[in-house]
Amino acid sequence: MSGTYTPGGEGPPIESKDQLIAHLASGEKPRESWRIGTEHEKFGFSLDGHRPLPYEGDGPTVRKMLEGLTRFDWSVIEENGKPVALKRKGASVTLEPGGQFELSGAPLENLHQTCAEVNSHLREVREVADEIGAGFLGLGFSPKWSLQETPMMPKDRYNIMKAYMPKVGGLGHQMMFRSCTVQTNLDFASEADMRAKFRASMALQPIATALFANSPFADGRPNGFVSYRAHVWTDVDPDRTGILQFVFDEGFSYEHYVDWALDAPMYFVKREGRFLDASGQSFRDFLKGKLPALPGELPVLGDWEDHLSTLFPEVRLKTFLEQRGADGGPWNNLCALPALWVGLLYDDTALNAALDLVKDWTAEERVALRLGAAHCGLKTPFRNATMQDLAKEVLAIARSGLKARARLNHHGEHEAVFLDDLDEIAASGITPAERLLALYNGPWGGSVEPIFKEAAY
Repeated sequence: MSGTYTPGGEGPPIESKDQLIAHLASGEKPRESWRIGTEHEKFGFSLDGHRPLPYEGDGPTVRKMLEGLTRFDWSVIEENGKPVALKRKGASVTLEPGGQFELSGAPLENLHQTCAEVNSHLREVREVADEIGAGFLGLGFSPKWSLQETPMMPKDRYNIMKAYMPKVGGLGHQMMFRSCTVQTNLDFASEADMRAKFRASMALQPIATALFANSPFADGRPNGFVSYRAHVWTDVDPDRTGILQFVFDEGFSYEHYVDWALDAPMYFVKREGRFLDASGQSFRDFLKGKLPALPGELPVLGDWEDHLSTLFPEVRLKTFLEQRGADGGPWNNLCALPALWVGLLYDDTALNAALDLVKDWTAEERVALRLGAAHCGLKTPFRNATMQDLAKEVLAIARSGLKARARLNHHGEHEAVFLDDLDEIAASGITPAERLLALYNGPWGGSVEPIFKEAAY
């Protein structure tokens, strides 16, 4: 079975900001309906020569991967007659600009289910990849290929983004084509609950960045960072990225986020299946029927949802909250990241402890932690301690939150088991990136080629 994306423009027009606020509020759910969503990206490469996978052609390709996965009951989504995504039971597989494969998992009740979903997906990917001579890497940044060597996927929105990025930042193309992340999507019960979770996860995002730092190479050599992916995000587009300091203001609300989103320039608007270039234009003008790309037309809800998806702060609000600050990595990272955030945010005692930890941090300290996490990881200084000390405290809070949830697997294990690897990282103070650098400077003899085995799924 195959289909296409919606053509755009469906539904009644939006005529006021109140409707945009109401859309965010519609995500509120009672605790028993809270779910866990995990998204993760990975780099495809050819086993012969360790080259990036082109979209189509001879040898292993992205298109062959997508078509091969349909044997597992995935439905194909096409754009301009070409497969660009897969859908199945609330989950999807999509393509990032440089061919990075992203699994957007189904909303699940517990972390045991999340890890089972990850296992199933990676088994499917491995089966198809083995057949066509491909492999997949769990890293935060492409270790070898230049920007020029990296292919571009046939998705019209990426043409618009590629043209716009250099106008607003120096590293936007690096983000688009050469980075991979893992993120967690979580629910909230009310505006007050959203506010608390937003503040805690925004303040603590640098700790996640440090714990998951896994991108020390670029262009075949060390790049000077433990999370080059996190560094790249500091020079992409200041209008739509970074730490949103207004989240910590008294009385922060859905309306404040809507106002920020309205002020962030648009990328595109979709009509009749085509992506129209609206880069740099204003959604506020769209609400007045004055968008240059669609003069005289008012937006519909799908336009607002599209716009929200083009905003990239460290934590993003839609009808749920997305924690976005971690590098792509090995299998255990894909289970550990949601474990960290579920433990911190889905138990009231843990959430209050997290908020108490960050309540007196200044805006300047939050920025310093973000920048330090990319450069120094857990060695980043903070007041009279280090990021390592913070990580130990944060992980203890998360573990207590997961134990309080009391969601056991068939072995009787708590969800807290998924934090074990992070506890080891925090105890040692050595990030995954630093372990890779030790291999590069030791057994690998100054070559990144072994990483295609070491970091492969």
